Amino acid sequence: MSILEVNKKYSIIHFRTFVNIHYLQHVPFEDCGIIKAWSASHGYSLSSTPVYQHTNFPSLDTIDLLVVLGGPMGADEEKQHPWLVPEKRFIEEAIKRGKKVMAICLGSQILARVLGAKVYANPQKEIGWFPVQMTPDAARSNLFMTLPKELMVFHWHGDTFDLPQGAKHIASSKACQHQAFTYNNERVVGLQFHCEITAPLLASMIQHEGEELIKAPFVQTASEINQQSSRINASNETMKTLLIHLTE
Repeated sequence: MSILEVNKKYSIIHFRTFVNIHYLQHVPFEDCGIIKAWSASHGYSLSSTPVYQHTNFPSLDTIDLLVVLGGPMGADEEKQHPWLVPEKRFIEEAIKRGKKVMAICLGSQILARVLGAKVYANPQKEIGWFPVQMTPDAARSNLFMTLPKELMVFHWHGDTFDLPQGAKHIASSKACQHQAFTYNNERVVGLQFHCEITAPLLASMIQHEGEELIKAPFVQTASEINQQSSRINASNETMKTLLIHLTE
């Protein structure tokens, strides 16, 4: 939807496009991070469904970009979290309708499951700041081709997934092969890592999930994580690049 704007001083007619972004939140302590400020800076609408409270999803007709956030539960824990069932149906319908979808961490695992792939425990938990490497498919991707071949990003996940059939493999790391993928001509994006991370979100995750920070090859301590918080800005620039492409 767009409105007509008239610059009276120069008598120039402009069109401003409105974008409606809706995100699915799985726990109260993991919000959408930098996506909120970025949406506001562009004058875009931002709304949410806290699925841990209810699954009264809005009409897909009102959504331009659907964002599926992270959380500590598993993508297949439907008995413990019954809302996963209607959430998966909603995401599946969004994809069928050709909506743009960005799924982060648990969200990417749910997305992979919706697309028919297996989700399971990764050999190693990956928590902290670790690099991911772009694949050859990333170099051919309109979404990822302008990004560096290696990104230092924040992780907090113990599960992984097989690459869905028809998806493009975009990134990997030493601990986890499938770090990012695209699907349906890049209208759908799955990210295992958290480029939406902000300082408050980082502090919240450590506060509520800190019991997972047990010494392991790819698990950093809270101190090590916080010492690298200067990486947040560069990570946010990656998120902004993806958001620009997904809201064009």
